[in-house]
Amino acid sequence: MAEEVILGYLAKNEEIADSGEFAAKQGLNHDDIVNVIKSLHGFRYVDAQDIKRETWVLTDEGNMYAAAGSPEGQLFFAIPAEGGIPREELQKKLDPLVFKIGCAQAAKNKWVDMGKLVSRKVEHVEDRVKDLLLQIKDGQVIDQDDIKALKGRKLIATQTWNGYSVKKGPNYAPQRKKFAADLTREMLQSGEWKNSEFKEYNFNAKGAAIEGGHLHPLNKVRHQLRMIFLQMGFEEMPTDRFVESSFWNFDTLFQPQQHPARDAHDTFYLKAPSTTKELPEDYVERVKRVHESGGYGSRGYDYDWSREEANKNLLRTHTTAVSSKMLYLLAQKPFTPKRYFSIDRVFRNEAVDRTHLAEFHQIEGLICDRGLTLGDLMGVLHDFFSRLGMSKLRFKPAYNPYTEPSMEIFSYHEGFGKWVEVGNSGMFRPEMLLPMGLPEDVRVIAWGLSLERPTMILYGINNIRDLFGHKVDLGLIKINPICGLGV
Repeated sequence: MAEEVILGYLAKNEEIADSGEFAAKQGLNHDDIVNVIKSLHGFRYVDAQDIKRETWVLTDEGNMYAAAGSPEGQLFFAIPAEGGIPREELQKKLDPLVFKIGCAQAAKNKWVDMGKLVSRKVEHVEDRVKDLLLQIKDGQVIDQDDIKALKGRKLIATQTWNGYSVKKGPNYAPQRKKFAADLTREMLQSGEWKNSEFKEYNFNAKGAAIEGGHLHPLNKVRHQLRMIFLQMGFEEMPTDRFVESSFWNFDTLFQPQQHPARDAHDTFYLKAPSTTKELPEDYVERVKRVHESGGYGSRGYDYDWSREEANKNLLRTHTTAVSSKMLYLLAQKPFTPKRYFSIDRVFRNEAVDRTHLAEFHQIEGLICDRGLTLGDLMGVLHDFFSRLGMSKLRFKPAYNPYTEPSMEIFSYHEGFGKWVEVGNSGMFRPEMLLPMGLPEDVRVIAWGLSLERPTMILYGINNIRDLFGHKVDLGLIKINPICGLGV
């Protein structure tokens, strides 16, 4: 409808000077007129020039006073014509804001006497503020001094009006041609395509962005690390059980039951099911014996080992619980050297800050073979970390309950210009391995590190909560680059 009116009008007239006035005369919605003008201008049926006008409109407060009267007017007419009214009673008749503004403006205009009894000082007043607001609402022009006064009281505000002046364009026609967008089967069969005009293809137009899945930075780094382990001949351990018993998580690792790490302040214990029902009884007895009285060259810890404590279920605090189980299963068969690794989630009851979370990912690697030494461990660590791009390593003696000797691993970070700790390592103790049933000459070398720390360094993330958890920005997931680990 609007398109026909515009093209028909231009067929008899040179131009439409003002789209707003044109819409009003034709009885059409101005927004509809504007949309049609934009479309016709795009196809060069018309040439359109912008028109911008600033007009005054009432604010919400201004609309309220245009309907009910200004605060000073409302206050004046609430006072009896003869006598006065107590201030408290007058206040009850009016809105608190209207009363406050009305008192100030009415006193300023010398309309009322604001004593204990509020009374009129004049017989009749003209609510000029209300009249001015109604004039602006009707689109009338008022004096600049009045505009300034109303604006100062925040009763009016400027609004920019956008419209167009329109003339015929180079492709003008009284009626728009309809261009075919597609060559259809029916058009080919009927021969209609011969007389049809088709839309031009815009080969520079960009298609809609395709939304798809995006890999999290942790998953990218995890995949790269997994490939490195597999290239080194390691076999991945099954780590799909987040819940473990205290027996596999602590006791099999020769970690005493009074160790601080087993306290509820450091470990998440389950309420239901609170205990495990399946443990290898003969192995449990050997673990109990080595804790209480030692063996295999050890004095043990000399305390009463508790089966109830070992049965408690918890969220695993390290993937070494899985390593222990895998080594036990390995010991039940004729010995075969193995290389195992895992990358999965662990849980610790820690205070959350920029470098710590209650759940994170642990990377663990171990080699089980005859006659392994600390030198073998150092050599494997140099091989592993060099594949991560860390060629400069240092080792520092450390203590772990289930490894002896133990070493902290440091790498020189070129960006930081200093040595930074990147992991922990050691050789599993005989008190851990021999109760499993492994041969006496079998040694196990192992190391572990977190997945989050190298990921944060690679992607320049300073707060671990920006990498993992509910506060992660989804934009980071969509735009983070490929993992260049070891490249």
